[in-house]
Amino acid sequence: MGKSCTGWKRLVLSFSGCLLLTGCGSAPILVAPLPPLKYEKVGNAVGEACGSNGILSPPLYFIPMGINSRVETAYQRALESVPGATGLVNIEYKEKWFWWVLASTKCTTITGDAVKEVS
Repeated sequence: MGKSCTGWKRLVLSFSGCLLLTGCGSAPILVAPLPPLKYEKVGNAVGEACGSNGILSPPLYFIPMGINSRVETAYQRALESVPGATGLVNIEYKEKWFWWVLASTKCTTITGDAVKEVS
């Protein structure tokens, strides 16, 4: 009995070690392109987008649902919130998250000064 318990302990420790050493990752993203050399401020912009990781229990949320595109979507929505804007400067990035029964949701808010290029 002692040898079989030792085998199970070793298996559980090995499996746990593998879980701790693995994870998810993504490539870095550029939130906003560089502003033009000459621009004028045309308003304050705000955009938000949310995504979820889900289905199962909190330690096992593994199905991404819009989670990877939320920063780009929030930026685009902020840009669209000010008519005529071609870019944003002084960007502020905020993130909030919450759990619900089958998933966790992360929401990203991008705020900044909307600008347009001038000649």
